[in-house]
Amino acid sequence: MSDKKSRGVWPVFNPPERWVAVLGIGVLGVIAVAGFAIAIYAAVLFHDMPDAGDLVDYRPPTATRVYGWDGTLIGEFSKERRIFVPYDQMPPRLVQAFMAAEDRNFFHHSGVDVQGLGRAMLRNVVNVVRGRRLEGGSTITQQVAKNVLLTSDATLGRKLKEAILARRLEQTLTKDHILELYLNEIWLGYRSYGVAAAAYNYFGKSLDNLSLSEMAYLASLPKGPDNYHPVRRKENAIARRNWILSQMAELGWVSQAEAEAAMKEDLIVQSAPSRAKYKDADYFVEEVRRRGLGTMGERLTEGGYYMRTTLDSNLQTAARVALMNGLEAYDRRHGWRGAWGTTDGVAGWEAAALKKTPPSERRNWRAAVVESVEGGVKVRPAKDYGPGTLASEDVAWARAGKGLSPGDLIFVEPAEKTPGVYRLKQVPLVNGALVAIEPNSGRVLAMVGGYSFSLSNFNRATQAMRQPGSAIKPFVYAAALEDSYTPASMVTDAQITLKGAVNGEDWTPENYNKKYYGSMPLRRGLELSRNAMTVRLAQGVGMRKVSDLAVKMGVADNMAPVLAMALGAGETTPLKITGAYAAFANGGRRIDPHLIEMIEDREGKILFRADKRDCPRCNAGFNGDESPRIAPGGQQVIDPVTAYQITSMLEGVVQRGTATQARVLGRPVAGKTGTTNEYRSAWFVGYTPQIVVGVFVGFDDNRGLGEGEVGGVASLPIFIDFMKTALKDVPPTEFKPPKTAKFAMVGGIREAFRPGTEPRGNVGLPTGPKPEGPIPYEGAFSAPAAAPPPEQKAPPKPKVPDDLSGLY
Repeated sequence: MSDKKSRGVWPVFNPPERWVAVLGIGVLGVIAVAGFAIAIYAAVLFHDMPDAGDLVDYRPPTATRVYGWDGTLIGEFSKERRIFVPYDQMPPRLVQAFMAAEDRNFFHHSGVDVQGLGRAMLRNVVNVVRGRRLEGGSTITQQVAKNVLLTSDATLGRKLKEAILARRLEQTLTKDHILELYLNEIWLGYRSYGVAAAAYNYFGKSLDNLSLSEMAYLASLPKGPDNYHPVRRKENAIARRNWILSQMAELGWVSQAEAEAAMKEDLIVQSAPSRAKYKDADYFVEEVRRRGLGTMGERLTEGGYYMRTTLDSNLQTAARVALMNGLEAYDRRHGWRGAWGTTDGVAGWEAAALKKTPPSERRNWRAAVVESVEGGVKVRPAKDYGPGTLASEDVAWARAGKGLSPGDLIFVEPAEKTPGVYRLKQVPLVNGALVAIEPNSGRVLAMVGGYSFSLSNFNRATQAMRQPGSAIKPFVYAAALEDSYTPASMVTDAQITLKGAVNGEDWTPENYNKKYYGSMPLRRGLELSRNAMTVRLAQGVGMRKVSDLAVKMGVADNMAPVLAMALGAGETTPLKITGAYAAFANGGRRIDPHLIEMIEDREGKILFRADKRDCPRCNAGFNGDESPRIAPGGQQVIDPVTAYQITSMLEGVVQRGTATQARVLGRPVAGKTGTTNEYRSAWFVGYTPQIVVGVFVGFDDNRGLGEGEVGGVASLPIFIDFMKTALKDVPPTEFKPPKTAKFAMVGGIREAFRPGTEPRGNVGLPTGPKPEGPIPYEGAFSAPAAAPPPEQKAPPKPKVPDDLSGLY
């Protein structure tokens, strides 16, 4: 044994051997560390890897489509504008166009196209040198993995996940299913997710109506919609489209002749994304959205539901036109307010004019400049109308107001049947609402919540709380008839003073014409809208009974039992009071007005139905027996005879009272005018057996409409205008009395009575003062705001919308 070994020193390697060992140990250490690092990275990277199996039942968020009762598409609710279309309903050439553009080998790879990836890498060498964006070489399967399961982060980790998930997707889903997900999920610009939404938004077409060139253009968009914008970058868009067409021809998916013909076509798209072509239901659709969110929650905007509403598109259009015309007529009566802008000179006026657009609902209006006022007013409209002159009656109207000067900016509309002549227009400051309801079911057939949704989306039909004035009186008379009064009962129309009724002071409600006609039957009091008589009647019945009945019928959620409420001092909305009047038309049943009839999911399962009535034998099939009988909907709130008695009296309002203009409709019509203190609100609620319509006119800040602007002047003409269209093809129908009604003559008029209350023989009218001359339009109540007694809480002040910025 050597000395070194004897001293405990082990033999050493020779220098070359030593370094090999050290290097080996180092390599092994590096490998171990790298493996450990990779393991940690993989664990971090893939610990939350999505499961490809989640896509088996996956459906991308899609828009809820909203239809009218007649099948008209009226709107959509969505976070992403998408329409889901099954793969087997997509045109084969559309699918081929996307494959030619994005993944020609789709049906031949297993998720990752190695050849395509190699080609992309070679091209990326050039892209790096030239500073261009790198190409990914992703297959359609990889894009589905990225779009549905991953983020769009351009990182190595995401690309690895994408490749792994693509292989898993191919093992889990069929090729057709992957294509279905891809074509319904992909972002294509123009507010479009998926090919079906893009077809509607770009071209206004369904998929099966697209031309070959249009399909190829849509297939160009996944590479970047902004890069191939159809207007801003039209040349690039056409070049990309034509390249796709050439690829389709090269692959044999279209003939060369078809490709060349498609390449010659121009690229023409809609000026703006547009899905629902019907444009008259903005207020209605927005109210449906609010109610839909209350029913379905946030699912409404992504569930792809089918929603059928109660809207009749013909009536909705008629309602919009009637209300806008009526508000403009009121506005015209109150004078020309002057130009909405001016320019220093005629030159350069168009740029200034185009900064202010007319209401979108007035599609024929144009901004225009006044060129001269000598020898007639010459105007030059912006955009597509030629120069012309103002109609002579409009020149006179303007001169009676603030006049016109050269350089003034105004709105004009072409005169009918007179080329080169324009009508002068101004946007009304006043506003209003119109609601039309089917009285038996409660279906809201039409709803317009203001002059223009584009100027103000505050819905006055559902959100404006206003005093109804004399439109409340039928409910006072109904409470009397439900109590101990009959059509033969007499009530005195004479001055009445209520001690301490208003803040401790006396209140003397006055009739509109300051005249009093003595003792009269109920009918005449309602026909002539006598305030003093109505207060006496409410006092005799008891205001608690009146207010309870008004709430029960749906006029308001609550009503203070004070006499001022008998003349309309409380508040309601046009929708509520119109729905309450429906009980008079349908035999005394309260119906709850509704806008949404039914909601179905994508599989056709009914999620919501407004009609809750049972039909035990409806699904049993017809076997020759009597057809099923379904009970009428709604709660019976007044006796059917009472409902008919009020209807008969309200027919008298049209025939002999404050609404005689409505006789022009040439059919049985019942209704009541309403006006509030200082002419703040004007109403008319009227009906036939088929439809009940409420019209409200008033300012959003609740200021007065002006002397004489009562319900029969401001609102009734709108009702008549609408009803002429609504009833055009409806034969005149009499109101049918209930079978239990008994009849007797009162003052020469055949009146209905509940059994046992009818008088024997004819009942004549008492002698005494009678109305002289024309019937006054309205019984607008008077008093210091018709306030309740001090011990009662005063009714809330009318609410005004927060945003009035859209009004001029």
